[in-house]
Amino acid sequence: MTGPAVPFREIVLKVHSRCDLACDHCYVYEHADQSWRTRPKTISDHVVSRTARRLAEHARTHALPSVTVILHGGEPLLAGPARLRLVCEEFTSALAGIAELDLRIHTNGLQLSPRYLDLFDEFDVKVGISLDGDRAANDRHRRYADGRSSHARVLKAVDLLRQERYRHLDLGLLCTVDIANDPVAVLDALTELRPPLIDFLLPHATWAEPPPRPDGSPTAYAAWLLTVFDRWQEQGRPVPVRLFSSVLSTLDGGPSLTESLGLAPTDLVVVETDGQLEQVDSLKSAYEGAAATGFDVFTHSFDEVAAHPGVRARQLGLAGVSATCRRCPVVRSCGGGLYTHRYSPAAGFDNPSVYCADLAALIRGIEERTAAACESPAVRDPGELLAAQQDLTRTLLAHLHDSLDGAGGETWAETWALAAEVESAPAGQAALDLVLAHPYTRTWLLDTLEAVRAGRPVDGPPVERLAASVAAAAVRARLDLAVPVVHREGRLFLPTLGEVRISGAGETGTALVRAEGEGFAVRAGAAVLHIARGAGESTHWRPVRALGAGDGSVHAPEATADGPGAGPVPGHVQSPEPGDVRGPDPVHVLLDDLDPYRSCFDAPAAHRLDQQAVDAWSATLAAAWALLAEAVPDQAAEAAAVLTALTPLTGGAPVQAGRHGYGALGIAAGGDARTLATALLRGFRRAKLRALCEVTDLYASDGSWDHRLPWQGERGKQEEAVPFSRLLSETYERVGLALFDPEFLAGVPQALDLIEEAAETTVDGKQLLAVMRKEINGTDGTSGKNGCKTGTEWTAVR
Repeated sequence: MTGPAVPFREIVLKVHSRCDLACDHCYVYEHADQSWRTRPKTISDHVVSRTARRLAEHARTHALPSVTVILHGGEPLLAGPARLRLVCEEFTSALAGIAELDLRIHTNGLQLSPRYLDLFDEFDVKVGISLDGDRAANDRHRRYADGRSSHARVLKAVDLLRQERYRHLDLGLLCTVDIANDPVAVLDALTELRPPLIDFLLPHATWAEPPPRPDGSPTAYAAWLLTVFDRWQEQGRPVPVRLFSSVLSTLDGGPSLTESLGLAPTDLVVVETDGQLEQVDSLKSAYEGAAATGFDVFTHSFDEVAAHPGVRARQLGLAGVSATCRRCPVVRSCGGGLYTHRYSPAAGFDNPSVYCADLAALIRGIEERTAAACESPAVRDPGELLAAQQDLTRTLLAHLHDSLDGAGGETWAETWALAAEVESAPAGQAALDLVLAHPYTRTWLLDTLEAVRAGRPVDGPPVERLAASVAAAAVRARLDLAVPVVHREGRLFLPTLGEVRISGAGETGTALVRAEGEGFAVRAGAAVLHIARGAGESTHWRPVRALGAGDGSVHAPEATADGPGAGPVPGHVQSPEPGDVRGPDPVHVLLDDLDPYRSCFDAPAAHRLDQQAVDAWSATLAAAWALLAEAVPDQAAEAAAVLTALTPLTGGAPVQAGRHGYGALGIAAGGDARTLATALLRGFRRAKLRALCEVTDLYASDGSWDHRLPWQGERGKQEEAVPFSRLLSETYERVGLALFDPEFLAGVPQALDLIEEAAETTVDGKQLLAVMRKEINGTDGTSGKNGCKTGTEWTAVR
């Protein structure tokens, strides 16, 4: 390979190889690798200059926006202010115009003084200090060679760094865990200093030299850290703790925030005082030469170092951990632990961490303590999901406004101001929310944002849609406000309401739309059209028709915010009360065969249906809905509150979900009522899962593991490996369908077990899993009426 899979973005530069403390837990001086004895004490001018040029070359080759250089040791301050100034100057000069330089130094703090901090202020060098807690904890290991305490000197350095003129340089405190110390006293001592960050590190150990466990507990370090976590929670999390933040991030589907956890590939290389290029320093704990690469800054580029097998092994992510780790549900959070901690003489680094049991207990302990607070209410509460979807649409609209940055011209600017005026009216906000909640508003927003990102022109319909939406909201709210809306070829579409046809109008023009009594008026030049409330189809007006599936009625939606066909109030879902024998309310949806943005399905959208076709289709829908209301009343009730638009399609699957907001389905004509009922339920489950995935993370690292579907092989299907996303989506569908048709029960309990044991599942994914288990066990009011198994029967199946 000609270049690294992952460029180096972080350089650890050893500027001095000796130390003024004699810490007995130091990996540099006290562990297996003793190469420090042969290194120059101080880095030379030549090594500094050569390293800076190598880094600049690497940053230019890979177009890196920024690089971090960490000045390290030994104790880097022993290099002295003059040498450190040279380092700062060389790297600043070499990276100028190529990449942003992030300079940092990690020190024990004993030598820190204003002369150093003034230098660091000049070059914006951030400072991290090692401190293991209160005096008793710190002096357990961090002492001078003659045994004297270093604690007071370190506190003096921390106080100096906290002064107003230096506070912006403070990186925080690094604490090495010792389970002999009082965890609460350690945390209290650290948080009392108000650092910007605390980082806890497990002491370096391997399977050859395991960590001390005085009580023999395999989870002693987890217990210590969880006590710290509990205290941190009790204090109100006054200071960020990187270790805890990283676990919380990965549990929610986010990235790891520390090298010691997670599956992110390494992007770090070490430069020793003699110019030797090495892997991460902690490897010195494993064996003599473990960190060595055989390369140096004089004859080798950073790209060559990145191709070293040892570096590559730490850039493989999931493939770089042991087989045991790859099968573990918490591997996405722990990442197999720090690479160094996996070492054993027999198997090298192909092992779980020597802290394996601790890491698992820590991650599970944090999850148990925080799951309820971290869970998204949208997973369990349909109303919260609708509200989150509405917030998402609003956010996308605001993002589009910012992204246009004036490219929408006067049309957009004027309409944006009118939208604010509509929203400020008593009934305006609800009306605007209702129009924005129409699923094809999302299609418009996504399409237009995509065009802006791609640099394509967005004048014309993409910009004009906002005016049409604002006009529709003003009409629904009955506001005396004239909204200019562009018409093309004499046609003007108002989302959720219908299409106005202006006779004799030119190809393009502007009409004023204004609420009027029980309807609205459209003025185009000298022509004025008056559209009555609930008006049926005419020469000048084609309404978006509303269907009432409970009675098969077909009618035009009334032009009010709360009229029939308006859809649910965003964020509100009303399910039947327990014991309510009336069943759910009938579904009322818009039969939208007019919206220009409705063509977002796999199959083409049908043209305007004639009344005979609408009546026939409506009758089938009514019969299908009656079946759902009888068999799965709770799902039918939720669907009735969520589904706001059905669009006829010319073919394809019976029901399709497209690129749109929550609440729309594409319907292909044909089939009997039961077929349509099954398709509607399947479509609703698909739409709901997609809506959940849009507002929360149910899984992470999709595609990193392969899964087998328990129902593969049925009906002659060939087995295939599938990603977690497909396992979840098919399981979620089948859980809902199984309550309507027991044919879909096969394999569902096994699939739920697979999801529970999968590493991809986040906190919210596990919450959804609990919801599905309740559904099939009949403990959440959704047991169905077609012979679904009870919890006891499921146990027997499993």
